[in-house]
Amino acid sequence: MNNANNYDRILSLLAMGILVALVVAAIVLYNLGNTNIPISAQSSDKEVKTLSKSAGSTLDTKGTATTGIHEHALGPPRSPDAGVKTVSQPADSASRSGENISATEKSPTSYTPNVTFTLKTSLAEEKLVFIGVGGAIDGVVNPTLPVMLDNVVQVTLINGDGVLHDITFPDFNAKSEEIARKGASSVITFRVTKKGEFPYFCSLPGHRQAGMEGKIVVGEAEEIISPAGVSVVRNPTDLPPPIGARPAQTVRVDLETIELKGQLAEGTTYTYWTYNGKVPGPFIRVRVGDTVEVHLKNHGDSRMIHSVDFHAVTGPGGGAAVTQAPPNTEKAFTFKAMNPGLYVYHCATPMVAHHIANGMYGLILVEPEGGLPEVNREFYVMQGEIYTQNPFGKHGYQEFSVEKLLAEAPEYFVLNGAVGALTKEYPMQAKVGETVRIFFGVGGPNFTSSFHVIGEIFDRVYNQASLTVPPLTDVQTTLVPPGGAAMVEFKLEVPGRYILVDHALSRLERGLVGFLMAEGPENLEVFHRLGD
Repeated sequence: MNNANNYDRILSLLAMGILVALVVAAIVLYNLGNTNIPISAQSSDKEVKTLSKSAGSTLDTKGTATTGIHEHALGPPRSPDAGVKTVSQPADSASRSGENISATEKSPTSYTPNVTFTLKTSLAEEKLVFIGVGGAIDGVVNPTLPVMLDNVVQVTLINGDGVLHDITFPDFNAKSEEIARKGASSVITFRVTKKGEFPYFCSLPGHRQAGMEGKIVVGEAEEIISPAGVSVVRNPTDLPPPIGARPAQTVRVDLETIELKGQLAEGTTYTYWTYNGKVPGPFIRVRVGDTVEVHLKNHGDSRMIHSVDFHAVTGPGGGAAVTQAPPNTEKAFTFKAMNPGLYVYHCATPMVAHHIANGMYGLILVEPEGGLPEVNREFYVMQGEIYTQNPFGKHGYQEFSVEKLLAEAPEYFVLNGAVGALTKEYPMQAKVGETVRIFFGVGGPNFTSSFHVIGEIFDRVYNQASLTVPPLTDVQTTLVPPGGAAMVEFKLEVPGRYILVDHALSRLERGLVGFLMAEGPENLEVFHRLGD
């Protein structure tokens, strides 16, 4: 009887052990097969951070990303696998294909990046930005990242300003860790699985709007090469010298209307219609009482009829009525400069707004008898709008949109014809102690400018470009309507970078900004940063 009881007890223990083993095995198999696989990312001040595939942090053949965070001093980025542990794969991942593929071979760390980029957060041009580090993007603000289709991309983000940031590529389900300490970095790796242009940005509230946004361009080799057009930018120093006290005379003005593919922005081209190949057209300088002889030639390669309307003209259409020139023809007329002032000229061939928006505008200065007061430097700046079918920042050749023109919804606001015209191509240069004069006009065709120079006060503003009344003094911002102009003057007291803007500041985000760089000794009595 005792033997039977012992036998029953042994069978019960064996059955219980088998049940426990089955439960453990089931748990293990469940974990191996679970698709929500954690990844470990190392940090010097945090032992382990876990990320899940559902959060977009693992790299698979569908393009999700691995993420690593590194809280270390600014320096070379770690290797592609730095800060990333191996991960498990579903238990049936090999058996489904009939191949003997190990979990390690299928793990995110087995993907070697084809291309790497390093970006650093910073404050530039009065905005929060990403700045390229190394290679072709070194020093470029919010650089465009060109990659081939199906490449594995590694992006290292370095905190350069000590403010909390991250970087996200939402179209590829890739997002870095947030990094707060200056010098800290985070690395993400992801596969690009579709062609096109896609944004990257900082996802913290307000940071994208403050300027932290760029583009990644994915395509074949010929598709990711940035298109190139000729520069249409008018150098702001390209203007004739003052006339001074000379008698009235006849002045000949030669204008040629040229249609060309120009560089609108980095990686973006557009067909401009121009006077003499630049935007704005040439600065014309005469004196009151002069007879102006205008010759307008339309280039033989043009597709459109063009003309010119001078707001300084007293006569039909400001000259437009007699200068409607088909391609490869020339028209001419004369007018007497009767009223001193700074005047806009533009094409006035229907649709007039279309011709103006494509770049056909400029300024003519009619100096009063005896000339203008002497200054050290003069600059020529005009504001305009460009209406493209694709949104602002789209790369490649851009077509004109008549719908957006009629809706008064420009994609670009520009100074002197293009994005970066007066920041990268021709930033203005002056010296402390000099008095600067800016001839400012608005081609438009639609928007009034609230012209402002950040860090300066206009000593004199010749309001509406009237030169026969005393100027306004001590002006912060001056209104200039489309088809209007103003002449402003100010003395530079402190060295540094002064920023030309339309104080409808959203337009800065669409390309409207210029720099005036003032060199010279510090003036601590006027401006002194505490703590120096």
